[in-house]
Amino acid sequence: MKKIGLVAAILASFFGAQPVAADEVGENEYMVACSGCHGESGKGDGPLAALLKIETPDLTGLAARHDGEFPFEYTVFMVDRRNVIPMHGNEMPLWGDRYIAAASSERGETAEMVARGRILSLVYYLQSIQEE
Repeated sequence: MKKIGLVAAILASFFGAQPVAADEVGENEYMVACSGCHGESGKGDGPLAALLKIETPDLTGLAARHDGEFPFEYTVFMVDRRNVIPMHGNEMPLWGDRYIAAASSERGETAEMVARGRILSLVYYLQSIQEE
């Protein structure tokens, strides 16, 4: 079931299914969910970063750390985190679970659909802020 989400994300990236508003939606999602630790710029300098036991990664260098290629599937996996075995000291939240718990839809979408949409919007935004 989890692989279906990754396949959908990959297919969406191949077919250019990124809506024009995705950057704005993703940016809003980032500011609410991620900027506290990763900073508004994505450089890892958020106001909560100093309180963590781990170094907060610079998210603007994901592509640079992967030979210039944005690791789309890996980023979806790391944001969702429902398939990740927690390691000692890892303070990254399980956003997939949080998004499902917070999901509400009056249009018939399932909580899983809402969660995946939020994750994809966020990942598209992260892809848009990559630096060389």
